[in-house]
Amino acid sequence: MKLSKTLWVSAALLLMTPLAHADSTTTLEFTGVNGANNGVYYVSPYTGKLNYGTSNAQTVVLFCDDINNEVSMNQVWNANVTSLASGNFSNTRYGNGSVNPNLGGMSPQILYEEAAWLVTQFSSHSADYVSLQYALWDLMTPGAEPTNFANVDGTTVAQWLALAGANYGQIDPASFVIATNTGTLAYRGQVQEFIVQTPEPATGVLLLFGVVSMFLLFRRNRQLSA
Repeated sequence: MKLSKTLWVSAALLLMTPLAHADSTTTLEFTGVNGANNGVYYVSPYTGKLNYGTSNAQTVVLFCDDINNEVSMNQVWNANVTSLASGNFSNTRYGNGSVNPNLGGMSPQILYEEAAWLVTQFSSHSADYVSLQYALWDLMTPGAEPTNFANVDGTTVAQWLALAGANYGQIDPASFVIATNTGTLAYRGQVQEFIVQTPEPATGVLLLFGVVSMFLLFRRNRQLSA
């Protein structure tokens, strides 16, 4: 029965341990890059570890929306975690009008939902990491990168931005969090901000179903061999 107990414990931990408690703080470590670069620096997606240094540490995929700051390999910092569904972006760099000079009258909710939609495109457009990264940066910092740049499939940064503006309503805000350094925010001179796509509830249910199925199969095999 040791195996079955392990499976049940794993399932419980999977469903009970949050990726990062939204609208709270966490310790974040930057752990790796994917290898794609624009000839000068690496672009998203990156990897990181939330709740660094605790028993709840979790590896996550990071998407950078912040060209104005820097992060180094294995750097560890304290970050505010803001749910995109919260409606409160005071702890974010680009949704806080007192920090972001480009926000103007733009809705922070829409701004980050457009960014979240761009994040969802990385998995199906692996040849276009650079143009998608440029679009993320240009969204938050207009003019940061050339909007006529295009990768393999010919989709320009400008076109990605237009697509984000037309399709951001398709994303589920509750499936995204924004990780921004704690303390008084500044536009430059701090740690980069990242967007993290959290697992959908349905994914957890499917994983739990798989664990239960494994347990039942193991139990049946034990009964047959008894």
